[in-house]
Amino acid sequence: MSLFNVYPLNPIAITKAAGSRVWDDKGQEYLDMYGGHAVISIGHTHPHWIKRIEDQLHAIAFYSNSVILPIQEQLATALNDISGKKDYQLFLCNSGAEANENALKLASFHTGRKKIIAFKKSFHGRTSLAVAATDNPGIVAPVNETDNIIFLPFNDVEALNTCFEKEGANIAAVIIEGIQGVAGIYEASILFLQAIRKACDTYGAVYIADSVQCGYGRTGQFFAHDFAGVNADIYSMAKGMGNGFPIGGILIAPHIQAKFGMLGTTFGGNPTACAAALAVIEVMQSENLISAAKQKGDYLIKALKEIDGIKVVRGRGLMIGFEMQTGLEDVRKVLLNELKIFTGEAKPNVIRLLPSLAISMQEIDLFLNGLKKAIQLIKQN
Repeated sequence: MSLFNVYPLNPIAITKAAGSRVWDDKGQEYLDMYGGHAVISIGHTHPHWIKRIEDQLHAIAFYSNSVILPIQEQLATALNDISGKKDYQLFLCNSGAEANENALKLASFHTGRKKIIAFKKSFHGRTSLAVAATDNPGIVAPVNETDNIIFLPFNDVEALNTCFEKEGANIAAVIIEGIQGVAGIYEASILFLQAIRKACDTYGAVYIADSVQCGYGRTGQFFAHDFAGVNADIYSMAKGMGNGFPIGGILIAPHIQAKFGMLGTTFGGNPTACAAALAVIEVMQSENLISAAKQKGDYLIKALKEIDGIKVVRGRGLMIGFEMQTGLEDVRKVLLNELKIFTGEAKPNVIRLLPSLAISMQEIDLFLNGLKKAIQLIKQN
């Protein structure tokens, strides 16, 4: 049997990882500046994370959500503490797409409405409603198509207000990434997020903060949306939440009421996943990784802006995108193939950096030196 061929793969077989380094099956070491799409938040195979999971496996690996699972309450308490959303409620699931799916469904339940505002270049997942709210027709199957999604220009307050004036009574929710990752690292402005909060309050809609990639401390705040100084009604989380163990969730404001059966999941919130998520929070707190993300990100962004050959740099903390000048489009390939450094990309010409929040300053400097060398190698050819 062969694998279903939907991923364009680099011809590298990764078999081992530690911290911000990975190794292939030939023993070649690579610097990981991408963290598997922002998933690796505290570093590959962190010892505390491994022990937490091992200890949980010796106790109980799984039971369904038909009984009380005390570790879920522990995770809710820890999330309340680290996120600052102390009166919010927690629903646990398995992935970012599932988190956004449940957030959108819950908003529709709460308001009794169908229309969703999303934004140009958005990415919210690949499942039914999440992909319908994703601005990429190439990954939206005919069965996912719906006229319930309204796509508006990103960071356009006037377009937002005009849409609410016309459709306000029908709008269930606005869903927005604090920083659009797949689009190429475009940050929602503070004024725009505040306008969303105001419009949702005025018309009784739900403000959903998609924090799947930009959340979990990556920007120097727990949620990237928090820079705007207003609270969302629902925050979706996943990638960095389990450091590679599948887990997602939504934080839900207290005015949104639960009802038996309105949401559900078999594997979501299982004890092993909760143990992994608790380990992440414990390491983030003990190693001060949220403030470290800001400090390291500030240093990295400043250094990138000073490198000859880079056209523009965008982002916050350790969620960074930069575009190369004409003629240097192959820098990412050179970094990977010649200098053994993993980075991400966004079409057509953005290199994305989403390393572990625990990456060292020495490793950041190693990347910067590698980037300069890659540019030099291209210029020489």
